[in-house]
Amino acid sequence: MALTGLLCAVLALAAVQIVNAVPQHNKRFACADGHITSNEVCCQLFPLVDQLQSDLFDGGECGEEAHESLRLTFHDAIGFSPTKGGGGADGSIIVFSDIETAFHANGGIDDIVDAQKQFMASHNVTINPGDFIQLAGAVGVSNCPGAPRLEFLFGRPPPAAASPDLLIPEPFDTIDTILARFSDAGFNASEVVALLGSHTVAAADTIDTTIPGTPFDSTPGLFDTQVFIEVQMRGILFPGTGGNQGEVESPVPGEIRLQSDSEVNFPTINSRTACDWQSFANNQAGFQTAFRAAMQKMAIIGHDRNSLVDCSDVIPVPNPLPATAGPHLLPDTIQGDIEQACATAPFPVLAALPGPATSVAPV
Repeated sequence: MALTGLLCAVLALAAVQIVNAVPQHNKRFACADGHITSNEVCCQLFPLVDQLQSDLFDGGECGEEAHESLRLTFHDAIGFSPTKGGGGADGSIIVFSDIETAFHANGGIDDIVDAQKQFMASHNVTINPGDFIQLAGAVGVSNCPGAPRLEFLFGRPPPAAASPDLLIPEPFDTIDTILARFSDAGFNASEVVALLGSHTVAAADTIDTTIPGTPFDSTPGLFDTQVFIEVQMRGILFPGTGGNQGEVESPVPGEIRLQSDSEVNFPTINSRTACDWQSFANNQAGFQTAFRAAMQKMAIIGHDRNSLVDCSDVIPVPNPLPATAGPHLLPDTIQGDIEQACATAPFPVLAALPGPATSVAPV
């Protein structure tokens, strides 16, 4: 390996290690069960994490409950506006579920809300719902190989009221509308792209109700960069029925493409995001770092960071991507199937997986 290639490999490995490192604190506390943490108050969370893994996440799988728990962290937190109200990441979507799950943007989220409410009741969970939602999301995504180890801060107060409607972006919203909504909550365009990367382990239940559980990329069990590649591939079909609001053609059977994700990549629509999106196509370490940083902000919307306790060391360390994984084109496709969106840098040259094009299995 050339020196420059070796150096890049070393730097990439170091970036992954930093993202997944155990949080560094001056003080360490030994819990009664043998766990070591930064603060005694975090000790109560280790048994809860074990229960989440065994009883909610099917023994630690990157499955539907993990995917939906990550989605719930966002839908609870983004319900905040300096002018319109909302408490942010406060658990209002659980406490006032009869109101918030009826919002159009929260279609399909009632299943994970009900599952988490039942879990909290059956396990006698004593932490506030805002903390529980963010803890469950961080633990759930830790089951997805390739994910960063997310920060978890503890001590959110209970919600005072339901979030107002119309604060959660929808897949049929224009990019200008989506970026304006995020900006109102304190996020720039690059952070929006990083957060949209969560679609690498996500699926759609309500966009096309004839094919519930249809993923957004071909590797929904891996927290990889395929979503950044496949959203830029030429759309040729609808995986179910056509004409659904918020959906555009996808590149392969069994994979759904959101209109909002697609528009991120059209420079004539929005040059503010196209190059950021493309930059992650073959940059796993960069995606991990950007996603973790954006989630740090998302998870504490509406709260003062200094009033919370860092309990990040209760979050399991995710496994790396398997050696066989890596950025690739879909089978039976070529580089020419990429629709170039970034005007200042070429799309990276990638090989296609061998074999004919195959359908992606629902999640």
